[in-house]
Amino acid sequence: MFRVVIALPLLGLICSPVHADSFDHYTNQILVKVPAAAGVKKVTKLTPELMVEHSRALPGISGTFLVVKTNDGKLSKLLVQPAQQKIKSAGDEVKTAPILLIERFVTYREGEERTIDARGKMVRLFGGFHFDLDMGQVVPANLGGDLRLVVKGDDSYVEPVGKAEIYLVTRHLKEANPKKQTRPEIGEAFEARYFNGSYKLFDDGRRTGTLILKVGAKNEVSGFYYSGKDGQKYEVAGEVGTPNHSIRFRIMFPKSVQFYRGLMFTGDGQAIVGSSRLQDREMGFYAIRSDE
Repeated sequence: MFRVVIALPLLGLICSPVHADSFDHYTNQILVKVPAAAGVKKVTKLTPELMVEHSRALPGISGTFLVVKTNDGKLSKLLVQPAQQKIKSAGDEVKTAPILLIERFVTYREGEERTIDARGKMVRLFGGFHFDLDMGQVVPANLGGDLRLVVKGDDSYVEPVGKAEIYLVTRHLKEANPKKQTRPEIGEAFEARYFNGSYKLFDDGRRTGTLILKVGAKNEVSGFYYSGKDGQKYEVAGEVGTPNHSIRFRIMFPKSVQFYRGLMFTGDGQAIVGSSRLQDREMGFYAIRSDE
């Protein structure tokens, strides 16, 4: 018998689609197009003036958007801004030092769609130090890196280190706009095709990720799951059951397979709730439609 137990406190959380921002939509597939795109400048000297001038290139984002090709040939995306850091000396004298504030950064694995090698946020880069985007760490200058902040008197600027390249995005790329998802208009009779689409999957309060489902002509289900932890891509397979708003699918990880059983909301088709099994462990999950 197909049974799904739903924890009532979750119902208040499943109320609307999940939206990523424009920074999130720049996956590795988009970053490879940046160097040759219109509205992108390759810079060897990134000044505070340039950063301020182009601080709103991405829709809904306040911050300068950079794409960096690292010394290891990987692509990284960053939101940065010039800033000042207050520093108190031993004599309680307060001084300020110029810094590069890296609000967010993501470095993708070469050749992968969304797999992440390093990421972080709110990193302060001081003069005299380098930032290694492959490791996601501030490092001493003698260890190399990909970016450095140069401070000369009252002037400061960011420059690439070694073979690294910095690209300043001054205009949002249309290719990074998410594809519009067709929201199902739920009819009187529920149809299996309503499962088609992208979802934000919340698994046992431990894991999140992006789940993409596609229903075939014989109600077979295919798709992919992208881990929220590192963006790794895994194959999904399954079938729509009886009744038509029930679904079974599995995510095929390298060393295990996780099985899911769920029911879609028949009122608006915006969420799937149910249970999953990984080896001998039974867990709950819910998935909300998203625009990713």
